[in-house]
Amino acid sequence: MATDNIFAGLKVVDLASFIAGPAAAVILSDFGADVIKVEPPTGDTWRIGYKVPPQPRSKDNYPWHLNNRNKRGLALDLKSPEAWEVLRRLVEWADVLIVNTPHPAREKLKLGYDDVVPWNPRLIYADVTGYGDDGPDAQLPGFDITAYWARSGLLSLTRDAGAPPTLPVAGSGDHATAVSLYSAIVTALYRRERTGKGSYVTTSLLAAGVWASAVTAQAALADATFFPLHDRANPPNATLNVYRAADETWFLIVLTPDKWPALVNAIGRPDLLTDARFADPAKQAANSGQLTALLDQIFAAQPMAHWGEVFEHAHLTFGVVQAPSEVIKDPQLRANDIVVSLEGAGGNLNSTIGSPLKVHGVAKAPARRAPELGEHSEEILKQLGFSSTEIDGLQAGGTVPRAPGRAA
Repeated sequence: MATDNIFAGLKVVDLASFIAGPAAAVILSDFGADVIKVEPPTGDTWRIGYKVPPQPRSKDNYPWHLNNRNKRGLALDLKSPEAWEVLRRLVEWADVLIVNTPHPAREKLKLGYDDVVPWNPRLIYADVTGYGDDGPDAQLPGFDITAYWARSGLLSLTRDAGAPPTLPVAGSGDHATAVSLYSAIVTALYRRERTGKGSYVTTSLLAAGVWASAVTAQAALADATFFPLHDRANPPNATLNVYRAADETWFLIVLTPDKWPALVNAIGRPDLLTDARFADPAKQAANSGQLTALLDQIFAAQPMAHWGEVFEHAHLTFGVVQAPSEVIKDPQLRANDIVVSLEGAGGNLNSTIGSPLKVHGVAKAPARRAPELGEHSEEILKQLGFSSTEIDGLQAGGTVPRAPGRAA
């Protein structure tokens, strides 16, 4: 990796599973950190996530490479008594340890902060949970669908009137939480730079979800009066709504009141400026159903390409609703390194999604495939100071299984 990467020389042990913790480690790796992915002998369950409906079907393990690129792989049975010495040396080696093991299991494995910090007082111990460290539900298991989306209130609001709650986009809460965990880690690293002390940092899917929905949560704290669930045909604001063009493309317009003259002139209906029903924002709100029906008729007369030109010329804010197959063709993604090349994954996995942070003048590490289960176990054990004889013993006892395909 380039020596001028921000985290070149930073050593990270990723003991977490699924998405949020490992994705935080991916961001660190993008800026040069050396990340060791530690998995049980059966592998992180996320290795088979792409086979579980309703994930998009593919022969290629696309989510595994997305969330574990640029890492080295170590298989380790933490339940084995011999694993203690391997864990100790990993912690002594590391700058950052990322965990998400449920706290009861963590206590049994002696994997808590108080268990490991004596080995390395400068350690940044980064913990991600479903519902936080305290409270009656601290021990509950949580996925982003349950903790980030449902418990936070987001899932109750992201639907139209009359529609039941639906499944959100897979991993969307996890990836947002990953950025929160990454932020906690770099905050702790800055503190260590100033004080020399390590830290125990944490976030949760619930905290990240409530932060994502903080405008509405804060409204509830203020005892605000909420509008009913969104009804596209009768919205609170017809100039902040979804419409459909002649080619069946859905799009949003998001206009402030001062943009009303620009809109009606752009769509060729300046007469609406003098229409008493829409004379000011209050009257537009009172007659939003009529205004929506009128705009529906206008927008349905021309394709999206036409309206895109109209809106851009008039400097009106809009957004086309794109399917994933359209999103990946968007030139903005590659122009801004949102989609980047992926090395070595094979199959159709030639590209992946870059982390959402950019430091100008600093090149991120090239994205390389995620490791096979235990692929670098021997290399890592040697780096930690284990002799060949000790490694053979760890492998023979199953504490560190041999990588698949290797002779017994």
